[in-house]
Amino acid sequence: MKLSFCTDSLGHLSYTEMLDYLKAMDVHYVEMTTGGWSSAPHVRMDQLLASSEARSVFLNELEIRGMQIAALNVSGNPLDPGAMGKAHAKAAFDTMELAGLLGVKKIVMMSGLPAAAPGDTVPNWITYTVSWPASLKERLDYQWNDVAIPFWKELVAHAEKHGVQKIALENFSSMLVWNPETLFRLRDAVGPMVGLNLDPSHLIWMGADPIAAARALGPAIHHVHGKDVRLERGLVDVNGLLETKVVTDVANRAWNYVAVGCGQDLQWWKEFFSVVRMMGYNDHVSLEMEDLTMSVEAGIKTSIAALKQSISL
Repeated sequence: MKLSFCTDSLGHLSYTEMLDYLKAMDVHYVEMTTGGWSSAPHVRMDQLLASSEARSVFLNELEIRGMQIAALNVSGNPLDPGAMGKAHAKAAFDTMELAGLLGVKKIVMMSGLPAAAPGDTVPNWITYTVSWPASLKERLDYQWNDVAIPFWKELVAHAEKHGVQKIALENFSSMLVWNPETLFRLRDAVGPMVGLNLDPSHLIWMGADPIAAARALGPAIHHVHGKDVRLERGLVDVNGLLETKVVTDVANRAWNYVAVGCGQDLQWWKEFFSVVRMMGYNDHVSLEMEDLTMSVEAGIKTSIAALKQSISL
């Protein structure tokens, strides 16, 4: 496996400064955001789509440093019923085209989440049993069969046209695909180009075991995020795993995203990567640093040190 870095947490640096920073940290692969919820601080997609010269300059900065793009990331909600959904869907289609022009074969994104019925204006994450009330099953079927699957069939066909080989969907909350079971529902409908961006942090706070999930996924693991979470003692015991406090309220939340090794210990991470490798995945592991309990620099250094000790080479 190869250590990569999701570059948004270094958005305060210029493109070249960000590359220099990571090279100094002995990280030689980058997962670069192109739009969606990200401001895409290092990728000007319109310029790169329009100009071969701009693409040459962009790629040359990587080449002269001995670095490569692990994946393009366009995480957002392309199924949102409003203007945001249209913008995120356009970013997804444009990212497939840009990937073809840059020679990138893997896209990281999210499945999206639609409204529960035609005319609704707000996405609806249905996670409660659909046996009661019975209308929930109708709403969930609408989301999958009428909205998500047709969209994804179109996007997969577009991706194939531009040479993309893998689309890795992050198992994020408030998305239709949020665990292995929902990933397989979409994958069975649209084909094996779609797999999971296995992010253990989300599975842990939702009560799942990422190591067991990796075994269940097998070849459907298309990408891995190195990201940790900590269930906060004394708070999660009282209030459970569901959390609605803002992510910046770290002292009062039942769980927090933390630097790698600050939630699960290194023995856990070694087993996780060993099982992921056993299941056939031997590609990039991207550090996604979202720890708000410490400085960005401290979180990056802590996480890189932990990942270098635990990734299965």
